[in-house]
Amino acid sequence: MRFSWSWSDMIICVQGPHPLLAEEKFRRQSLRGIAVDLSEQIMQPRSVTVFQGESAPAFMAPAPENNLPRMRDPEEDLLCIAKTFSYLRESGWYWGSITASEAKQHLQKMPEGTFLVRDSTHPSYLFTLSVKTNRGPTNVRIEYADSKFRLDSNCLSKPRILAFPDVVSLIQHYVMSCTVENKNEAPYTPPSPLSSMQKEMVAAAVHLKLIRPLSRKDSVPSLQHLCRLQINKSTEEVDQLPLPRRMGDYLKQYPFQL
Repeated sequence: MRFSWSWSDMIICVQGPHPLLAEEKFRRQSLRGIAVDLSEQIMQPRSVTVFQGESAPAFMAPAPENNLPRMRDPEEDLLCIAKTFSYLRESGWYWGSITASEAKQHLQKMPEGTFLVRDSTHPSYLFTLSVKTNRGPTNVRIEYADSKFRLDSNCLSKPRILAFPDVVSLIQHYVMSCTVENKNEAPYTPPSPLSSMQKEMVAAAVHLKLIRPLSRKDSVPSLQHLCRLQINKSTEEVDQLPLPRRMGDYLKQYPFQL
């Protein structure tokens, strides 16, 4: 997420105790932020009303064949979701079907930036990211569409939200972004004074920092997994390492750094 007048690579989310109202639409669109769910129930997908003119043309020309939508193969989605579940189970910080309240209890006493991934309680989503912010634990749903995962956001900002082939890749991207930002911290002076509306939006925003995953207490990482993470941090060319084939296959089962 990028603001022309704010920090780079900062996830900025707007919280609120009520469902999204029509009169709040301009505020949400101005923020271009990622939708945050503080209680798991307040974020509801907004229905899209198709605009209809007063009169319809008497004849509609058929669309060219090359413009027809591509038929999706259900097996492609199944394979993508199965791969994501496999990666998450290997990670150790996937907590499965815990509730928002349980996630809050686990994160409440943790430092800012601690996070976990769990199953979403909303039927339209598969996963939810729960993270400890400077205002306490909060939740961001993870959307799945067209074999890609992205953080939930409003309709206008959605094209600018990065999409990833699996949830672990998504989480790792934002963790790495926060790591680079922390290393390159420097005083930032806005190019021009913020308007009163912009100041209000910044004050109401929740800044998400993904720093460290919270592993399950019943899923202590094995020594093999810790070594795998260290190797992945050292090189991306696993195939070039002089390792036995079985060990190489083990590294490829989880090609991530966290």
